[in-house]
Amino acid sequence: MSDIQKKIGRQIEESPIILYMKGSKEAPQCGFSAQVVNILNFYRVDYETVDVLLDPEVRQGIKDYSQWPTLPQLYVNGNFIGGCDICTDMHVNGELGEILTGDAES
Repeated sequence: MSDIQKKIGRQIEESPIILYMKGSKEAPQCGFSAQVVNILNFYRVDYETVDVLLDPEVRQGIKDYSQWPTLPQLYVNGNFIGGCDICTDMHVNGELGEILTGDAES
């Protein structure tokens, strides 16, 4: 496992909710990232973001880590949730809210 993969793994492990995105939650740099930020803000949950535009190694590394080709990428409690389309669909059907607020049935 490369150093960047280890770094990403630590970030995901240490942050209950983390979004790898273009830009920051204060200033998203693409529409897809902005959409997921808006969804997370809707639930008023604390979350971390990683701006992949600041580091090309992280930008590629997160894609390799998840084996998912696009950004943004949302992780909750160490689990890869998905990108913008998946997060949006899960938000609309209520599933994402259950995951984020801990109301999901085990």
